[in-house]
Amino acid sequence: MTRHILLMPAMLAAGLALAACAHGGAEPEIRAVEKRVPVVAPCVSDKVPHPPAYVDSDEALKAAPSAAERLKLVLAGRVQRIQRGLIVEPVIETCRMPTHVHDGP
Repeated sequence: MTRHILLMPAMLAAGLALAACAHGGAEPEIRAVEKRVPVVAPCVSDKVPHPPAYVDSDEALKAAPSAAERLKLVLAGRVQRIQRGLIVEPVIETCRMPTHVHDGP
């Protein structure tokens, strides 16, 4: 019983404080704020085709009947690699570029 008597003033003060908070004070301001967040995107494009079957493979070079034929295969393979490089290098360069996100209005 003594405990209840001691707790009553504390509970009354807490109740009054809560009642004052509920009735006093302004309405909260609700506003929408746009925040831009960087999003990780895959760097490799789907536009880059898979590597071709190069004509100067080990099997093709071993099967070539002469050194001249092997040289033709090596040169053709070089042309294929250069053409692929023209496709792949721009994609790699865009992957190296830092992305910038504008946070202000």
